[in-house]
Amino acid sequence: MTPASAPAPARRLALLVIALAVSIPQRAIADFVDARALSHTAPNADPAVLGLALNAITCAVKGGHPPATRLAIIDYSRPSTERRLWVFDLDKPALLHEEWVAHGRNSGDNLTHTFSNAEGSLATSLGLFQTMNAYEGRNGYSLRLSGLESGVNDHALRRAIVIHGASYVNPDRLDAMGRLGRSWGCPAVRTAVAQSLIDHLKDGQYVFAYYPDSQWLAASPYLHCATGPQPSFARAAR
Repeated sequence: MTPASAPAPARRLALLVIALAVSIPQRAIADFVDARALSHTAPNADPAVLGLALNAITCAVKGGHPPATRLAIIDYSRPSTERRLWVFDLDKPALLHEEWVAHGRNSGDNLTHTFSNAEGSLATSLGLFQTMNAYEGRNGYSLRLSGLESGVNDHALRRAIVIHGASYVNPDRLDAMGRLGRSWGCPAVRTAVAQSLIDHLKDGQYVFAYYPDSQWLAASPYLHCATGPQPSFARAAR
């Protein structure tokens, strides 16, 4: 049984084990004041995934990337039939969005299993992204993403991997289809929320896309910079 297919309590325990296994000190999640606060604002999100995301953006800031006050977390270990995208205001902290999000058509059906950084793959990428500008494109109001992880998501710009609204992200059709519609690799959201969600995330915020991929978890530099308990990210961002 994989973390994605396990019952919720078992999945939370499995993810916590993963979080500890990728060299996050045992006290790091507990000492993340904002990780606890984020868990309270988003009780349906896995706290271990929240901890990994906060660790990743802390590593990014330590590595010279600018701090930010907004963070989106996508948990691709969950099926597309579930809300698996959370957008947080780290300063308050507060949950701004809890949404459905599509994955790439070659990443899987309802559940994802394959991820890619390659052009033409029509697959989703994992890892830490920084947001860029919003623009009007063929999919309407959209948000460019810059992948920060070499070999994992750093082709996002040339692949035109963006957040955008899409009619196929339609929860009313889940019973009939058994899944959301799928994108060409973009994290597409409902058209009704796209503009608000993009406006909350544009211009230098962070997006963390998670899946319990053992190779990525072991190699990502944004999950391995911690040498001790980490400070509150929101406090550091002010």
